[in-house]
Amino acid sequence: MKVALVRTWYKTHIITPPLGMGYLAAYLKKFNHDTVIIDGLNDNLSHEQIIDKCKEFGAKLVGIYCLSAFFLDTAELVKKLNKNGIKTIMGGAHPSFLPQYTIERVPIDFIIVGEAEQTVTELATALENHQPTDNIPGVYTKQTKNTTPGKVIENLDEIPFPDWKQIDPRKYSKAPHGGFIRHFPCAPITTTRGCPYRCTFCASPKFSKRTLRKRSAKNVVDEIEYLVNNFGIKEFHFEDDNFTFYRQHAITVCQEIINRGLKISWASPNGIRADKLDPELAQLMKKSGCYYVNFGIESGNQTILNNIKKDTTLEQLRNGIKIADDAGIMTQGSFIFGLPGETEQTIQESIEFAKSLPLTRAQFLNLDVMPGTELWDTLDFEEKVNWNQTSYHDVTWTPDTVSKEILEKAPARAFWAFYLRPKQFFTMIKYIKPSQGYYLFKRMWDCKILPGKILFDKLITKKANT
Repeated sequence: MKVALVRTWYKTHIITPPLGMGYLAAYLKKFNHDTVIIDGLNDNLSHEQIIDKCKEFGAKLVGIYCLSAFFLDTAELVKKLNKNGIKTIMGGAHPSFLPQYTIERVPIDFIIVGEAEQTVTELATALENHQPTDNIPGVYTKQTKNTTPGKVIENLDEIPFPDWKQIDPRKYSKAPHGGFIRHFPCAPITTTRGCPYRCTFCASPKFSKRTLRKRSAKNVVDEIEYLVNNFGIKEFHFEDDNFTFYRQHAITVCQEIINRGLKISWASPNGIRADKLDPELAQLMKKSGCYYVNFGIESGNQTILNNIKKDTTLEQLRNGIKIADDAGIMTQGSFIFGLPGETEQTIQESIEFAKSLPLTRAQFLNLDVMPGTELWDTLDFEEKVNWNQTSYHDVTWTPDTVSKEILEKAPARAFWAFYLRPKQFFTMIKYIKPSQGYYLFKRMWDCKILPGKILFDKLITKKANT
C-alpha cells in the first residue's frame, strides 16, 4: 500500500528530522509498503501543497503526526484530506492520550494509541488485503473505541534505522533542539525508549508505562557511523529521556564510539538525570565527543520538586552539574515556572539557584499542562484547555499561590538575571552562528524575553483595553 507520512507546519523554534516518522517509514518499507515522508514543517508547505504531494504520490493512506502543541494545525489538515476522500491516521502523544476527544472533533479514520511501528504496519496490510481492522491492538475508531495500546517492540535492534534518505539532516533548517550548536550538519538519535520516573508534568511515564528499553551499543554506533559516512554528519543529539539511566549502557555506547575512532561531537539536549552521573562516566562521555548536556532542574525549591515527584534533591542536582562541569562538559539547566506551589519567592529561589550553579546556559519556560500527565488528570484540564495558547510560553494554568502577571514576567526576568553576567553572556555569543541568527532572534522574541517584545505586548494590551 502507498502510505504518506506527514508532519504539518506549526509554530516552533525546533526544526529537526522527525525520528518517529523516519522509523515508521523504514518499518513500513520492511513489510513492502511504499512510503513517502512529507515534512511540511521543514519544507514550509501549506496544507494544499501537502495534499497535492499526497495525491502526486498516489497515497491510499496518510499518517499524520500530532502533538498537542499543534493539534489545531493537524486537525485542519485532516479536514482537508477528508474532503479529498483520502483515508487518514493520526498518531503521536496527543491522540494516544485523548483518542475520544480527538475523534469527536476531527474526521479522522484511525487513531494510533501508543507506539506506531507494528500497529500502522498491521493496519496498512489489513487495508491493502481488504481485511477487518477492528481487532488490531492500538487502532482506535469511532466504532471500536479500542484504547489498548499497540504492540511494543521489546528488542529495539529489530527496528531498522530511520529512513535517513527521506529525512536527510543536511537539508534541515539550522534550528536544532537546544538552540546553540557546535557543528552542522547535525542529526538526532535515540539509544533508548521510555522513562522509569514519575514526574507529574511529563507524559513520558504514562506513554512508556515507566519502563525503559535500550538498543545495543553496536546498533547505536552502527547508525552513527552510517550517518557519518553517508551524510557527513559531524554532531549528534542524543534525544533519550534518560541516556545515563543504565550506566553500563552509556559506558558501552561511549566506549564503542572511541574504539571505532569516530571523531564526532555529541550532546544531550533532552536532558540527563543529575543523580545518574558520576565522574568516571562523565570523563568517558567527554572523551567520546560529548561537549554539552542538559539537566532538567525544573525548580530551585525542594518543596516544589517534591510536589512534582521529581525524586531528586537540590544537592543531587548541584553535585551532578558540578561533575559534568569538572569533566569539561558544557551544562544547561532547564527550569519550569508555574508548577504546583509556585510563589514569587520560589521563582526568585530558582533564579538564584541557577546563578549559583556552574551552568553555561539556562532555559526558563512556563508550565504547559499536557495530556497524559498526572497534572492533566488531577486538574481535570480537559475542561480548561485552550489549544490556541503557545506551548511553554503562554501561561496555561496559574497556581493559586502566585499571580498570572508574575508568571508571565518570570521567564524574561530569569533570562536576563542569568545571562547578564560576563561568562554566560560571552559564552552564548561565542556559539551564535550567523546562519542561525534568524531562528535565535525569533526564539527570543516568541519567548517574550526581548525588551522590545515586552513593550510591544504592553502596547497591544493597552490598545485592546481601550
